[in-house]
Amino acid sequence: MTDSLLLAGGRLPGGSRVDVRVVDGLIESVSTVGELSRDQSARVVDLDGRFVIPGLWDKHVHATQWALVSRRLDLAAAESAADAVAIVAARLRHEDATAETDAGPLVGYGFRDGLWPDAPHRALLDGVSGSRPVILVSADLHCCWLNSAALAQHGRSDHSTGLLREDDCFAVTRTLGAVETQTLDGWVRDTAKAAAARGVVGVVDLEMSWNVDDWTRRIRSGSTELRVRFGIYPQHLDRAIDAGLVTGALVAGTHGLLEVGPFKVITDGSLNTRTAFCFDEYPGLEGQRNSRGLLTIPYDELVPLLRRATHAGLVPAVHAIGDHANRLALDAFERLGVSGSIEHAQLVDDADFERFARLGVVAGVQPEHAMDDRDVADKYWPGRTGRAFALASLLAAGAELALGSDAPVAPLDPWITIAAAVGRTGDDRAPWHPEQAISVEDALIASADGRRSLEAGGPADIAVLDIDPLTATTDELRRMPVAATLLAGRFTHDAL
Repeated sequence: MTDSLLLAGGRLPGGSRVDVRVVDGLIESVSTVGELSRDQSARVVDLDGRFVIPGLWDKHVHATQWALVSRRLDLAAAESAADAVAIVAARLRHEDATAETDAGPLVGYGFRDGLWPDAPHRALLDGVSGSRPVILVSADLHCCWLNSAALAQHGRSDHSTGLLREDDCFAVTRTLGAVETQTLDGWVRDTAKAAAARGVVGVVDLEMSWNVDDWTRRIRSGSTELRVRFGIYPQHLDRAIDAGLVTGALVAGTHGLLEVGPFKVITDGSLNTRTAFCFDEYPGLEGQRNSRGLLTIPYDELVPLLRRATHAGLVPAVHAIGDHANRLALDAFERLGVSGSIEHAQLVDDADFERFARLGVVAGVQPEHAMDDRDVADKYWPGRTGRAFALASLLAAGAELALGSDAPVAPLDPWITIAAAVGRTGDDRAPWHPEQAISVEDALIASADGRRSLEAGGPADIAVLDIDPLTATTDELRRMPVAATLLAGRFTHDAL
């Protein structure tokens, strides 16, 4: 039986009034209002002049971490290590007074120590926590701060400061998702529904777990709000090859919603943690070990790793933030003659912008990071910020952009992402390096899986908006009212 839907009386951004006919999950036609003959069997939904655009994607999320963050102690307001300790102490006092604790570790999230006047140290946490394990995860997920009890639990009792970075941190954070499966799946579904309410139809989930099983289970249990492409990490490469997983292949029994995504490799750290691998030393770290950041996978290891993955049919997504890390990642793509993406590409040498286009490497960028990190970048990348978060330079060089949030590092909300890309400010301050702003049109394309418009034959993945994004202010973009979201012609959000 044919499933037919007519979205009547909509408008394309810029003003053209259209009717959109959907048949069996695909767009059959986009026509001037009144041109279509009414199919008596079709369900008719009057859009009353609202604006229709391709449904949006977030090309870089950590879905489980995003779901967990709202249940963790919020450290975003901490402006020093002392502030963070005070927040921890207040929570512990509250739990003691209300008997709300199960004596498990207290987990906090969201501290940014790059501009703190004091340094995190295990002793500071020990002074308020006693024998209760405390694990505080940074906003960028690349370092975590543990007290002595937590260090002992993780076999790191001899660690001098309790501040673990990169792989040492990841080893700890991978243990923090130990929530009962049904409960965690419910939290993830809540975040999927919230994303759909913001016009999102799909995500690339780069959680570090063996994600195919998690998402297969969730979708078969009714979590059908989003299309999902899942990433595969080096620790799971053998398993993926043995299972015959190939980027772009759909997973059986998931209603066409679950797709094998990229092979994710992390080659350096982050700016806030001062581990992004750069050509120049970080101010204040001159002459010290890793003063230019940390290369977690050297070039001589990266090349054979990517070769093995690409030979197996997996498309690489290489995390590179510092300019030297980006150079090495591009070198690896060029040597192997393969394409893929560089995730973050936060600091790029002037000589390397054109290489993204020439090599067919997509720049997977997160514009809201520039708003969160502008002060940290000014401090630690002085004289180089004109080529930091350089979206316009990448576009001008012919590179393809794919916008994302890196949730939970930034909110899983494409309109916050788009507003940051267009306005280059997230507060009352003047735009930061406004020459690197891009147009709303370009930001929408980079947020819609490359789709430029609604076209006949394409999937009926559609967002319906109350205002025209092309004429919206930056503030209006951030708060964009989304009236409806459709996935393959099925409403996943309906506020019409």
